[in-house]
Parts: sequence; C-alpha cells; structure tokens
Amino acid sequence: MKKHLKNIIFIALIAVYIIFCFVQAPITQAVTGNADDGTLMGSMWSLLPPIVAIGLALITKEVYSSLFAGIVTGGVLFAISTANSFMNGFEVTFKSIVNEGIIANIADSYNVGILVFLVVLGAIVVLMNKAGGSRAYGEWAATHIKTRAGACIATFILGVLIFVDDYFNCLTVGSVMRPVTDKHKVSRSKLAYLIDATAAPVCIIAPISSWAAAVSGTVEGVNGIQLFISTIPYNLYALLTLIMVVFIALAHEDFGPMKLHEDNAAKGDLFTTRNSVYEKDDEPSHSKGRVYDLIIPVVILIFLCVVGMLYSGGFFGGENNLDFINAFANCDASVGLALGSIAALIVDIIYFICRGVLKFTECMSSIVSGFKQMVPAILILVFAWTLKTMTGLLGASAFVSALVENATAIQILLPLILFVVAVGLSFATGTSWGTFGILIPIVTGVFSSSLANAGENGIPSMVIICISACLAGAVCGDHCSPISDTTIMASTGAQCDHVNHVSTQLPYALTVAGVSAVGYLIAGFVQNVFVVLGVSIALLVGVLLLIKLLNNKKKA
Repeated sequence: MKKHLKNIIFIALIAVYIIFCFVQAPITQAVTGNADDGTLMGSMWSLLPPIVAIGLALITKEVYSSLFAGIVTGGVLFAISTANSFMNGFEVTFKSIVNEGIIANIADSYNVGILVFLVVLGAIVVLMNKAGGSRAYGEWAATHIKTRAGACIATFILGVLIFVDDYFNCLTVGSVMRPVTDKHKVSRSKLAYLIDATAAPVCIIAPISSWAAAVSGTVEGVNGIQLFISTIPYNLYALLTLIMVVFIALAHEDFGPMKLHEDNAAKGDLFTTRNSVYEKDDEPSHSKGRVYDLIIPVVILIFLCVVGMLYSGGFFGGENNLDFINAFANCDASVGLALGSIAALIVDIIYFICRGVLKFTECMSSIVSGFKQMVPAILILVFAWTLKTMTGLLGASAFVSALVENATAIQILLPLILFVVAVGLSFATGTSWGTFGILIPIVTGVFSSSLANAGENGIPSMVIICISACLAGAVCGDHCSPISDTTIMASTGAQCDHVNHVSTQLPYALTVAGVSAVGYLIAGFVQNVFVVLGVSIALLVGVLLLIKLLNNKKKA
C-alpha cells in the first residue's frame, strides 16, 4: 500500500504542476518579444520534460524509458510552440528529438570527449582486473582496513584527493575502491553515495579544478579565481556534505532507503535489487598481479589527465603559454581527459606486457570489454544530454532568469532565494554548470555598481554570499537529479543500479540542503562567515544526532 501511495503522490504532483502550467501566464518576452502569442516557450512548461522524466524514473525504477518519455514530452511541447499544422507538428517533434537532440549531442565535441574518456577508462579498469591488480589491492586493503567504517573513510579520503574533475573522480574512485567496499560488505548504493558526495562537492571548493575554471569564466570585471576562492567558506552545501559523509561513516548511522541497502549488504546482498545492469568485472588472467599493478596505472592516469587538461588550457603553448593556475582556468576538461586517458591506456598496455602479466591479445580484448561495461552509462548520458537540449529549446533559462530578476528587490532574502532556485533548476536540467552559468551573470548584474569598485574596497560580502548560494544550489540540485552527468557517473563508478543510487542518496542530500537553506537565510542578515558556517555545522550535527536517537528508539 505504501508503494502505491508513493506512486499516487508523484503522479498527483506532476498533475498539479501541469495545472499550474495552464494557469501561469507564459513569460515569453525574453524569448519571442511578444507575451501574447500563446507560445509555451519561456514558461513553466519548459521544465515539464525533466519533471516527467524524473517522476517516472522514481515511480517505475526504470531510467531509460523514463528519460525517453521526458524527451518526447519536450519534443511535443516544442512542436506545439512552433508548428503550424498537425503534420508539421509531427515532423518538428521528431526532428527536434533526433536532429537537434540525439544526433547533435552525440556529435558535440565536448560530449564525444567525455564518451571517449568513459570507454578508455573502462578499458583501463578491465586491464587492471585481468592483470590481477584489483584483486591484489583488495587483498592488501583487507589486511589494513579492518571495518566497514574504515572502508567508507578510505573511499572518502581518495575522493577528496582526486579533486581535479568530477567525472574523473567518480570513475577512478569507483574502480579502485569497489574491491575494498565489497570485501567489507558496504552496499553498492552506499559506495555510489560516497563517490557522488566527494565528486562535485569537492571540485566546487578546489581552486585547481575544471569546476573552478568554469565558475571563473562566468564572472566579468573581477579576478574570477580570486572570487571563486572567496566563495569557498560560504559554500555551505559542499562543506556540510563532506562533514555528513564523515559523521555517517564513523557513527554507523544510515536512514531512509539507504538503511535497507546497508542492512542487506551486511547479510551479503550488496545490491538489494537487480544487479545485472553492469557487466561483472573480469576474472584475473594471471596470479602474478601485485598491488602496484593497480597503483601504477592509476597514478599514470591521474598524471597524464592533469597534463592533458593543462595542455588544453595552454600551459605548453610556446610563446603564449599560460601559468599553472590560468591554464587550469582556461582548460577544456573534455579534451584534456580524452588525451590523458588515451595516453594512459597506451602506457598501461606497454607496462602490463613488459610485466608479463598480460599478452597483447588480452590487452586488445580488454578494450572491447571496457566498452561493454560503459554501455549503460553511455546510453543514460546521451538521453540525459538530449533531455537538457529539449529543455533548452523550450527556453527554461529565460523563465528562470525572469523569476530571479523579479526577486532581486528583496536583497536580504536573496541568498536563500538563489539557493532554492539553483537547486530547482539544477535538479530539473541535471546541469550544475548550466545553472550557475545562468544565475551568476544575473547576480553580477544586480551588484554591478558594487563590483565596479571591487578593486578599491574588495568584493562585497553580499556578492560573495549570493554567488556561493548559486554554486551550492547548483551542486545540490545536481547531486539530487537522476539526469545529472555526475550522478550517472557515480552510479557507473560504483556499478550500482542508477535508480537505486538516486533514491538512497536523496534523503541525505535533502537533509544537507535543508540545513544549507537555513544557513543562507542567516547569511542574508548576518554576513559573517564564522557565524554562518558555525551555526550551519552545529545545526547539521544536531539533526544527525536527532536521527541517530530516533533510530535507536526504533531498535529498542
């Protein structure tokens, strides 16, 4: 009965949203220049496709068909807005889905770079498994990591150390730590949460990362990197998420659906539900594998990917070469990761052949096996990218921009408003970069006169807080969204069913989001980082202790 009730609630919420879409007058001036033409673009309708996809995914527990249903919804709405007849509408629907959606996203150079990185990393993981490096590392870790808490903390530490890029973080941490967490009966859902919680939340507070480059590129008139560093203490969601991960690992405290998954894992069931989404890791071909057969390939991969990112940013650009920080600020993560991973694959193949643990034919077959392992992630990513394109065609950014600009009059509540709007937009579109790319220019526009004098008086606290709220909300929505690239990568790295990962992570993310919202409410009044951060941490710890107390009462 509870299951059916949940489904009814989701369907009812979607129905209510559709009713609001009919009631709400479309905000179209930013898109068409005519608010009376009846178009659906730039209105609440623009967010319906991702809402349909997310709602269906949580109801049906099936992600592929849910994403496709959202894409079709977007195509139909776009046709209603632009077509002039029924037959023309049919044509517009399919052209927008196939040409402007699927084909355009597969042909996009940035997306292709990410797909290449995915496939190559899959091949490297298979190589390490076949060589016996993963097995040897798991055996070594079993003698040094004695508890489930130790396995979780080790995963957390590795996630924090790999701060260069969230995609790279998710897949590398997952492939390295899976043998360890499996050995200590940590559920795949918990592993996916640990990976996800140390991917975007770490990258968004790391000055040397692809995220820092993306943020600094959205700000004009001031030093982007300097402003990014100033936002770190106010990035409540990222900082509180890291604190929550440590608390949960050390306190052995889980709640919501995650508790069921962890209880089942303790009994030997690491998946709770279907586990056939990803291919099983290949068995080692030889018993010669040693721990360094995993460590050396991972170090090579990290080093060459960093070099690749620096190269794409102009660090090795001859006379026009940039310094280390500026090279990262100008890097193309997609190109850098693709270049670095391909170079690492070549070096790793040579290494394993020279070591005598793999033959050339085994190395070549590993590339095919790695591709097969990444097929589920590739399919979900392509559908998620297409859904974002449909949302963009419907003018979602114009709708959200209009909402935020109308709210700027209440400056004391602006941090809270920006945080909530960023969460909603990032959740619906599945892109944190796109979210702060829309909102930060609005914030800098509101405070343009203050920023003009930033060189003399320093960047005003309210500007820093508001931009931090945009960044924190973008990461929070991205963390919660089933159609987020990073969430998909975390599921892939843990080889966990994607819907399982989303449903178990959601209560944790929403808990931190609630505390962060209170923190930004306080920040609007106080504008003191020590007060805001101190109160927020105390509140989070208090909430977690209360949850622990309630769980203990249930056990008693």
